[in-house]
Amino acid sequence: MSLQRAISTLAISAALALPAAASDYLSTNVRFTSDNASASTRVVFVPEDQSIAVEGWTAEQNQAVARAARIEAFTGAASQHVTLIAPEGTQADHLMLAGVGNPAELSRFNAEKLGAAIAAALKPELTDVVFDTRLIANPGVAAEISAQVAHGIDLRNYRFDRYQSEPKARPQTTYHWVTHSPQVAERHYEDYRAIAEGVFVARDITALPGSDGYPEAIVELAKQAMSDLDIELTIITPEQVKEMGMGLLESVSAGSQHGSYLLAAHYKGSDEAPIALVGKGNTFDTGGYNLKTNSSSILRMQTDKAGAGAVIGAVMALAKQQAPVNVVAIAPLSHNLISGSATLPGDVVKAGDGTLVEIANTDAEGRLILGDANWYANDVFKPRAIANIATLTGSKVGALGTGYAAMFASADDLRAAIIEAGKVTDEKVWELPLDGYPGIIDSPLADIRNIGSPGTQAGAAFLKHFAGDTPWIHIDMAADAMVSSPTGIHPAGPTGFGVRLLTEWVHQLNK
Repeated sequence: MSLQRAISTLAISAALALPAAASDYLSTNVRFTSDNASASTRVVFVPEDQSIAVEGWTAEQNQAVARAARIEAFTGAASQHVTLIAPEGTQADHLMLAGVGNPAELSRFNAEKLGAAIAAALKPELTDVVFDTRLIANPGVAAEISAQVAHGIDLRNYRFDRYQSEPKARPQTTYHWVTHSPQVAERHYEDYRAIAEGVFVARDITALPGSDGYPEAIVELAKQAMSDLDIELTIITPEQVKEMGMGLLESVSAGSQHGSYLLAAHYKGSDEAPIALVGKGNTFDTGGYNLKTNSSSILRMQTDKAGAGAVIGAVMALAKQQAPVNVVAIAPLSHNLISGSATLPGDVVKAGDGTLVEIANTDAEGRLILGDANWYANDVFKPRAIANIATLTGSKVGALGTGYAAMFASADDLRAAIIEAGKVTDEKVWELPLDGYPGIIDSPLADIRNIGSPGTQAGAAFLKHFAGDTPWIHIDMAADAMVSSPTGIHPAGPTGFGVRLLTEWVHQLNK
């Protein structure tokens, strides 16, 4: 029998520790114009092997720039950038030359990465910077590159500094983009800004420490972030989780004072059957009685909710874009601690679909909460496809490191779309096989068990069981959720991995 959606009003304590409002990510401003602008720092985008001629500067001033560029071996190759002293009389102090290679062939991600490099190179105290793309002859290409580079700057400028007593000042720069088609560039940028804000929410969710980022707190953060969007929010409380029979989800929080929640955020931008994005939201993972004993590993376990952040951020991005898609983000939220009431290794728990599961390892908890969430997605939303995303298995890290996320798919169109989305966003995926492992999660005690070997395939097989006959894809993003030092479009800390990938994947499926 189909479940009725259960929406409850949360009684949130006034003392609940939450990040600042969802809009408080950047202190920068972005403006697009076709008129020349002046500032102490100017960035000029230069196609490869093209003469440098800044509009409004004299021939002598441009010759001085060209000479300095030759001395610095600047050719305009893609992603190359160099900072020079601006010639006297140009009303600028510094000039940065940024190479775009052949503009028509510059990939989206390389443009974003160039923006991130520029953001890292610019002094944070600058009040105004001019970006000049007029050397790119094709107005449409120039507009797209402008938006992509601006997106990369935004992604790199994000800060999670809410736990610092004296945080470093954030850039408060106004970026003036001088381009042939400012209205077109601005429209592109608005779509990218929607994605960036989804990434920022995912980073915020991931960054919250375990004692502040428990299930109810993540629900409240999501409510705040989505409050002005056309998204229907369904909140399943711990009592309702129990009443609905989602024993797997309930069991993971059995040892915590914070019970398990399930959040569903539905954006209905079309009348098609929805696509369900189901992300793991284990808000802190001690491993339960299969306790994690590596201190560096357990220290990072607030990242175990990065999958939930990814799906919440993706549905927000699509809603902000007003994309013509029907998509629902489902985030099962748990808190895997140890106490006298915690689930024990060897316990048998009943899932929402009636499957009896042997909990052979309490540290294999992510697949448990995703299993019930997959069942809920099928039962309530009748989706045309289910995508799981999770920091699921250590064996994925051993197999692929951080260069790729592992991917499993049951349908060719889902597989092709996620591979293409990975190439576009540089959140790359590599497919691992799932056939050839019969009985991998068989249990001598119950219907199935929650571990098997090899581990990455066992996790995927478990999730596929609860996806049933619905076309399904699974992304194991273990070790991709955080970086220890700034790299590319990421400042140090959570990456928001999966928001850009899933947003592009949904667009690819709807082409």
